[in-house]
Amino acid sequence: MARGPRRGSRASLSKCMGLCAWLFIACVSSPSPRVTTEVESGGGEPALDLSGRLTSRPGPVAGKPGPKGLHALGLGAGRDGFLFVPESYDPTVPAALLVTLHGAMGNAGQMVEGLRAMAEAEGFLLLSIDSRGPTWDHKMGPHGQDLGFIDRALAWVFARHAVDPERIVLSGFSDGASYALSLGVLNGDLFPRIIAFAPRFVHAQERRGTPRILIVHGQQDSVLPLESTGQRIFTELVASGFDARLHPFPGGHSIPAVAKEAAVAWLRETDPRAAR
Repeated sequence: MARGPRRGSRASLSKCMGLCAWLFIACVSSPSPRVTTEVESGGGEPALDLSGRLTSRPGPVAGKPGPKGLHALGLGAGRDGFLFVPESYDPTVPAALLVTLHGAMGNAGQMVEGLRAMAEAEGFLLLSIDSRGPTWDHKMGPHGQDLGFIDRALAWVFARHAVDPERIVLSGFSDGASYALSLGVLNGDLFPRIIAFAPRFVHAQERRGTPRILIVHGQQDSVLPLESTGQRIFTELVASGFDARLHPFPGGHSIPAVAKEAAVAWLRETDPRAAR
């Protein structure tokens, strides 16, 4: 598994983490008013006005279901993404979907390589997406080109495969984990579960839905130390009413077998709220 971002400055980390407190004031049933954000996009294009909301939703499959195996999305030149469809996939039965975001300087292929066997064994679709740049634009500021591309990738999958809306999981590693947490909180009505492998921060302006969250973080992580990142995020999530869990493991800044096993065990659990 590829390593994530280079270590940022302590000042930058503190600033990013400080944004979490503002986020968690919002309540589930009545989210705070939309806050308009702008970022400058590349190539001389005008600034984008995006709130971090994704619009794609699963629905009836149009036409013939997509084939099994690994397939490039074909949505981007150079940096694109992949969908892996396990052999056990039955197009007549809506399947679970795991969406995964790579770390800084990484790519979608690396995440597929690391998680493909898990997807095959568990029988879920695996969507791995490339950031538009070397890392996710959310790290540098508000949402931008990455948000739109993720929405297009989701629409591409939903048009070709039957997806269970109750089993859509957003995950990521390092920078991708921070973005997964941020997008997941903003779009908890789309992602019932979020898995963050070694996240650095949460940055969102509204809270939608009530996603369950798992943070998996190496106890010897020297890139993003557990105590100042994963542990702190977990504490804030729980204090703010999220159904969150922290799973430290003996290891560094990576996603070893023990981390994937923890994620699988958590995904197999039934949401206790469903029995109420």
